[in-house]
Amino acid sequence: MLTVRDFGFNEFFFLLTGLWWTIGLSLVAFAGGVPGGLAIALARVANGPLRRYFAKGVIELFQGTPLLMQLFLVYFGLGLLGFELSPWTAAAIAFTLHASAFLGEIWRGCIEAVPKGQTEAATALALSYWTRMRYVILPQAFRISLPATVGFFVQLIKGTSLAAIIGFTELARAGQIISNATWQPLLVYTVVGAIYFALCWPLSRYSKHLESKYALADR
Repeated sequence: MLTVRDFGFNEFFFLLTGLWWTIGLSLVAFAGGVPGGLAIALARVANGPLRRYFAKGVIELFQGTPLLMQLFLVYFGLGLLGFELSPWTAAAIAFTLHASAFLGEIWRGCIEAVPKGQTEAATALALSYWTRMRYVILPQAFRISLPATVGFFVQLIKGTSLAAIIGFTELARAGQIISNATWQPLLVYTVVGAIYFALCWPLSRYSKHLESKYALADR
């Protein structure tokens, strides 16, 4: 006989466990995407055409394909090649690659947004390429990129819900499990939506605050 549970503290705690995994996956993907994105951004503005075209190809590949397909390719594709990955590992790899491509394009635009006079002045001082980037260009590009970077992190958090398709139990998947156990989908998904909102809304507001702050400072 099928047993239907009521939505109570244990069910809510299970959702919070899913939230923990959502946050963990988002942070791991973002932390891995930062060096990857920086490498792609620097390759996109490098002098060598080979590096530029390679970085552009990586960006177009990940921006031009669904994140769901990228998850499938990492989890099932590597499995067919003999690399047995857990859902957590596969999701972390896929989201890190995804974040690297998108952050690389965001930061490429921010590097190119730094006034050319800054580069010309650094060149006139005989600064090397890496010194110029480290002390002149990247600090200014970092300031420009903050609103968009925070905004992308919000999208990354929401995107982790797709990891459920490969068996990773994050917040959305936890909500599905509880919904099937309680037969109260409206209540369960309302709670799940409220948790997502409580997590993402402050970050979205902070992104808009940074955008307004820097816009006023540049006037």
